[in-house]
Amino acid sequence: MTTHHAPSPTGVDDDAVARAPSLKSIYVYEAPVRLWHWVNALAIVVLAVSGYFIGSPPPSVPGEASDNFLFGYIRFAHFAAAYVFAVGFLARLYWGLVGNDHSRELFSIPVLTGAYWREIGAMLKWYAFLRPYPNRYVGHNPLARISMFFAIFLGGIFMLVTGFALYGEGAQAGHWSHTLFTSWVLPLFGQSQTLHTWHHLGMWMIVLFVMVHVYAAVREDIMGRQSMISTMLSGYRMFKK
Repeated sequence: MTTHHAPSPTGVDDDAVARAPSLKSIYVYEAPVRLWHWVNALAIVVLAVSGYFIGSPPPSVPGEASDNFLFGYIRFAHFAAAYVFAVGFLARLYWGLVGNDHSRELFSIPVLTGAYWREIGAMLKWYAFLRPYPNRYVGHNPLARISMFFAIFLGGIFMLVTGFALYGEGAQAGHWSHTLFTSWVLPLFGQSQTLHTWHHLGMWMIVLFVMVHVYAAVREDIMGRQSMISTMLSGYRMFKK
């Protein structure tokens, strides 16, 4: 015979709560890391959208040029987001030096550690639906770590260097961006159009990474054994049995 438990006067089923599996939490991402993540995400969205229209301009609008500043607004949004991205990148580098161990995962990968590569293999099997469940990681999983190192750290440096080189080309000689970047980056690529093309390809690489990153985060939240999206909001990683 099945015994039904009457709800408590407060509306809480104490027995059900007692039998529920417990969750463990660990504080992983500090506030500056979380703030950088979301500001950086917004900057990337603005950079990608405005950069697309800079590379593929919208049709010309009729009337006097003084009455139409659409492309000027697009360029302004791109340049403003680029400065936000650059300042955030420098701040993130600083916090990688003074923050906890997890704040430094973005800037290095333990390539000489055999266990690291074995864990990458395990995560590849998990994402390919060849494992019933993934391993649990406090910080970034090994596959996410290597992806972010190349796409966000190295990719971010590439986009900043090529972007400010293009910016300095328009600002001309004497501007700090021309002195620090254009003077050596433009000769390295040969010509302005080649530099534009590589900068545009870098944008698509980051867009592709963002698509995979969002998919993996949502999938891990649903099917994995630890929290993902909420962790980047609260800083705490929640582990499920």
